Amino acid sequence: MTGGTDVASRLTGFVAALRDHGVRIGTGETVDAAEAVRVLGLADRELLREGLAATLLHTTGQRQLFDAVFGLYFPQGVGAPGGDAAGREELRERLAEALAADDSALMGRLAIEAVDGLGGYGGAPGAGGWSSYQTLERLRPQTLLARVRDDVRARGGGGGFAERLLDDEIRRRIEVFRGQVAAEARRRVAERRGRDEIARRAVAPSADRVDFLYAGRERLAELRRTVQPLARTLATRLAARRRRAARGTIDLRRTLRGSLSTGGVPVRPVLRRRRPARPELVLLCDVSGSVAGFSDFTMLLVQALHDQFSKVRVFGFVNRLDEVTGLLVHGAADAAGLGARIRAEARLTGWHDSSDYGTALGEFTERYGAAVGPRTTVFVLGDARTNMADPNLPALRWIAGQARHVHWLNPEPRALWGTGDSAAPEYAELVAMHECRNARQLGALVGRLLPV
Repeated sequence: MTGGTDVASRLTGFVAALRDHGVRIGTGETVDAAEAVRVLGLADRELLREGLAATLLHTTGQRQLFDAVFGLYFPQGVGAPGGDAAGREELRERLAEALAADDSALMGRLAIEAVDGLGGYGGAPGAGGWSSYQTLERLRPQTLLARVRDDVRARGGGGGFAERLLDDEIRRRIEVFRGQVAAEARRRVAERRGRDEIARRAVAPSADRVDFLYAGRERLAELRRTVQPLARTLATRLAARRRRAARGTIDLRRTLRGSLSTGGVPVRPVLRRRRPARPELVLLCDVSGSVAGFSDFTMLLVQALHDQFSKVRVFGFVNRLDEVTGLLVHGAADAAGLGARIRAEARLTGWHDSSDYGTALGEFTERYGAAVGPRTTVFVLGDARTNMADPNLPALRWIAGQARHVHWLNPEPRALWGTGDSAAPEYAELVAMHECRNARQLGALVGRLLPV
């Protein structure tokens, strides 16, 4: 990576990969990044990474994605390190010393050596590769905990730690090393197969682009931390839309009458003022199975937007329906436990635990029909999979007839609508159904569909 052309190509490829993952980077920011590379140079990799992050990133939530892609385009080394790898036990000894000293730079060099010596597979030229899983299985760094603990105490570095806290700290250092091994294996595969392809396929997307249906617990927790910033952005947009709507439309008769004083030229248009009342919002949320993460996140987002509406009512269901508005308000501070609390305290199931949209919609119209009126916008959240039960289309038709708007947000890909037990096409004939697979789509839909 010595030539200026190679550096430029790596930088442009790096920026393109970030854009492919949804990071908004303009021409000006790319120029700033190039200037940062020129000023900072390539000798200090950590300094370069921080400089590029400062010029290219807008939110802290993009940092994990940035670091993974940075490792592909600006690796610690290019090509395999020279010399044979040390024996496995000697490598474990050196790793234990690095972990005890919390020397991340040495751990990084050992990660390169470990992948080189333990992670290779395949014998045919061009057909092999490197595996972080194989490397870690052979090295087994997790088994070094006791040895590292003794080393830390021998160095006098464990005096401030209780037993459990010291073990947690050592486990954290081991996880850092595991991440370094994964990054090195990814870099080597990238050199063989092409960085751009690996950046597209092997780098985990940012949390707001992960499908709700496949997001693990850690990703959902990361998403919950983005609720308040997203809500502030959407609230600002809604307030601006409300101000524009309040200006009203041109009153043609009064405008023409006023133009008589200016020779028939309508210099001062007269507006027909509107005084719109704040709308009401009703959410019907499927909180069963894998759909629960999607519903929980959306409920938290709407709760954060509560001040934008005159009234917000939230109902959860599996195969029975119950109002959970009070639980949502009370549990807003404990976002991680919201879904569990709703499922524990609300009556959401009858004689089985599978979703039944038809029964839930019917129960809503019977028990809570008065919640829907001409100022109400209804959002239904769920995958529309009825488990072969009656979809109860008349109940949804009645809701659509009473409400101002009804929107159905479906976290499944559109290609799966109508497959198996999905009643999505039937419901979509009655109300507007939108694909809403991740937080990025949800933010765009909520900003566009919420009434003013």
